[in-house]
Amino acid sequence: MKVVKELIGKARFKEHLLTAISYMIPIVCGAGFIIAIGMAFGGKSQDALVIGKFNFFQAMATIGGKGLGMLPMIISTGIAFSIAGKPGIAPGLVTGLAAIAISAGFIGGYVAGYFAWLVLTYVKVPSWAKGLMPTLIVPFLASIASALLMVYVFGTPVAWFTGWLTSFLKGMGSASNLLLGAVIGVLSIVDFGGPINKTVFAFVLTLQAQGINGPVTALQLVNTATPIGFGLAFFIAKLLRKNIYTKAEVETLKSAVPMGVVNIVEGSIPIVMNDIFRGILAAALGGMCGGATTMVLGADATVPFGGFLMLPTMSHPLAGLAAIAINVVVTGVVYAFIKKDVPVEDEVKEDSIDDEKDIDLDDIQIS
Repeated sequence: MKVVKELIGKARFKEHLLTAISYMIPIVCGAGFIIAIGMAFGGKSQDALVIGKFNFFQAMATIGGKGLGMLPMIISTGIAFSIAGKPGIAPGLVTGLAAIAISAGFIGGYVAGYFAWLVLTYVKVPSWAKGLMPTLIVPFLASIASALLMVYVFGTPVAWFTGWLTSFLKGMGSASNLLLGAVIGVLSIVDFGGPINKTVFAFVLTLQAQGINGPVTALQLVNTATPIGFGLAFFIAKLLRKNIYTKAEVETLKSAVPMGVVNIVEGSIPIVMNDIFRGILAAALGGMCGGATTMVLGADATVPFGGFLMLPTMSHPLAGLAAIAINVVVTGVVYAFIKKDVPVEDEVKEDSIDDEKDIDLDDIQIS
């Protein structure tokens, strides 16, 4: 019972996720820009770069793609570190790799972090072995336990869900372009790059391999437009005389919107996490409209990533611009209207914290 209570006390899921995201965003930016530029100029991500058999843009697309492919591991490592400190890094990395193998997203970070914390807290060793705890005992025990748990316990339901979702989407293949685009638009954004998004991405990549480019374009344009939509909501709210963002969230938007331009949706996660229901609702409605518009107007890109850099690869670039614009407007308008005002006290508290950080000890006088 004591262990359960202490675990509940450590279960600050949102806090641990946001810590991991703070480490992840620079990697997403770096790898995202590299792959976007490479693909915009005709590069294609390779399984391996064989010397003499690739060009510059293929190298960029491959390097960026490999970096983005490691994102579940990076988030998993960050979450485990947030929970257990340095001893959680190795278990988080190993379990993150296991999660990538079974397409289970970043849930492994919580498993690894809590296992590492349990070993640190409850495994007793002789005094001479205490120095081995953070470097050998905790990484080994937590890594093997959490990684195997991911493979043998979480693997089955994740595989079942992936199979069910794929069958569901394939069953809609004969439906109208509008309905298919709306479904892809919603599913691609509801978890902001998580397992659902990755499952849909795998499905639309399969369609693209068969020469059907519309679905993958719908997914990528929704990911592009959503962060920009949250940025537009700031200005619409001002016209409505509402204050929907804190100063910290405004600073987050300054990086999230440019990231959205190149199809990096994860930068908007901190915004959504502060108001999950309204954030997901606005993003889903915008994604539904944007995805439907993409499919109806025939905005089909030949590359599966890049945001605005995808437009030159489309047979109908104006259709892609129209889909982005509709998605941005719907997300921005909906969020500006349904988001509650930020209490003035929160802004004052935030200002006072910033002021305290700026105080120099030399300025303090003792009377």
